[in-house]
Amino acid sequence: MLALLDGSKIMISHHDCPKVQDAYSLRCVPQVIGASLQAIWYAQDVLQVEMNSATDNPLYLPEDEMVISGGNFHGQPVALAMDFLALAVHELGSFSERRTARLVDDKLSGLPPFLTRHPGVGSGMMVPQYVAASLVSENKSLVHPASADSIPTSANQEDHNSMGTISARKAWDIVDNVRKVVAIEMITACQGLEFISFKSSPAVEQVRGVLREKVPPLDRDRSMAKDIDLVARMVSDGVFIRAAESRCSFQRT
Repeated sequence: MLALLDGSKIMISHHDCPKVQDAYSLRCVPQVIGASLQAIWYAQDVLQVEMNSATDNPLYLPEDEMVISGGNFHGQPVALAMDFLALAVHELGSFSERRTARLVDDKLSGLPPFLTRHPGVGSGMMVPQYVAASLVSENKSLVHPASADSIPTSANQEDHNSMGTISARKAWDIVDNVRKVVAIEMITACQGLEFISFKSSPAVEQVRGVLREKVPPLDRDRSMAKDIDLVARMVSDGVFIRAAESRCSFQRT
């Protein structure tokens, strides 16, 4: 965070800010995103182990002339990891939407209502925030752990099943939704910068410039659907990470 914000004129302008504390969605970024990142790493480790494991049943060991019936096929490790991944990514989206909500609220941001030059006439970024809120709400339903359920099959021989495929599909849907939620925050943040005379840090301005090459400022109301989808793809492709890294000392590990 320090590297990404290094050199920000906006930060310097707040040195004598009378506010005592920022909201959690700003002040606790390292703690919340860090916790989700650890969960994502855990899921990655589990998948790497399972993808490189022998999960056939029975296991054939021709050199030892052995046939062993076992349980390596059971999907519980992946099911739990996918449910954990779904929850971790959902939290990223929930956290992101809260910052978007603060940006469009003039009482909290100090910027024009809904970040429009025509408040009262134009909707500005109001509708994209609706979209972010609805996607986060949908994720709240999807995040219920599929691995908490089990329905026996095969005449009760298979009397406990992981439901891991459901966990994985739900995790995929949540990731897809959160990509859009983060894209909405990025578009909204760039729109907010249009109303601030100070420059942010070189890293943030680089990211802003990359986004602005594809998405122009919202001067008049327009459908934002294509903009959101485009920025969501850029998020997935790591475009903004590379842009930020090119202008600051931050390095991924």
